[in-house]
Amino acid sequence: MSTNDSSILKCLIIGSGPAGYTAAIYSARAALKPVMVTGMQPGGQLTITTEVENYPGYPNGTQGPEMMEDFKKQAERFGTDIRFGYVNKVDFSGPVHKVWVDETTLIQAHTVIIATGAAAKWLGLSSEERLNGFGVSACAVCDGFFFKGQDVAIVGAGDTAAEEATYLAKLCNKVYMIVRKDEMRASKAMQERVKSTPNIEILYNSETLEIVGEKTVDGAKVKNNKTGETRDLKISGFFVAIGHVPNTAIFKDWLDLDETGYIKTIPGTSKTNVKGVFAVGDAQDKIYRQAVTAAGSGCMGALDAERYLADVGIH
Repeated sequence: MSTNDSSILKCLIIGSGPAGYTAAIYSARAALKPVMVTGMQPGGQLTITTEVENYPGYPNGTQGPEMMEDFKKQAERFGTDIRFGYVNKVDFSGPVHKVWVDETTLIQAHTVIIATGAAAKWLGLSSEERLNGFGVSACAVCDGFFFKGQDVAIVGAGDTAAEEATYLAKLCNKVYMIVRKDEMRASKAMQERVKSTPNIEILYNSETLEIVGEKTVDGAKVKNNKTGETRDLKISGFFVAIGHVPNTAIFKDWLDLDETGYIKTIPGTSKTNVKGVFAVGDAQDKIYRQAVTAAGSGCMGALDAERYLADVGIH
């Protein structure tokens, strides 16, 4: 890549998770000669996921990083130009879209497929960061299996937290659910499911002061903000389910975002409010957030881009 390269790409893909790689496979097979800018975490969230058992085509399961490597090889096989870099600025004001990589390199493209994904929110504790991947996780569905028969804690009060707590309860001996307020935000049905699960103990009005452990999680220190009482939980797994932040900040001046930052797309499509710009995967999906749905939306993005180019007469 060079700053003085004046050639205009048919298709630029920003991001490299299941959505981005699938968009690359489809657009490359359609002769769009896509260029992919990977972002700082090539492969996305799945590269920090261990066992993946719910993606079709892997009957014995697979490791997240291995699956993303398979996706990458398939995209490269059809000619995708994959480049490591970070997009820090965009200009979607004209028919040719401008994207800056690593603050210096300008790429121009007729279509842009945004597959920048989302990142988990964290509590911000130093112990949480230190033990991330060593007993601390933001995905119970991904990592709960490793704590079978053990005691764990999960932080959160919404539907996702409630769903993950009940999932963990099927695997674990005991689940402490740490809720900041005196009630949960989850739907009534999800709350009832949690409350009727005997091995889930809800700790209301509570916050985590520290996750305890040197190399792995040994426990958590929790404070009840109503009584001031602190409690030491003896656990081996600590799950955070307080939401996700879509990686979409650089698009806010150009694209319509919802109140939490997810890119709005025309229902049933990957189309944004800017012609020639498409959004796929977790950058626009706050409901499902699964590898298989991200891949499906990546396919939609590539097909929408191909049709757009045909409609404007770019071959």
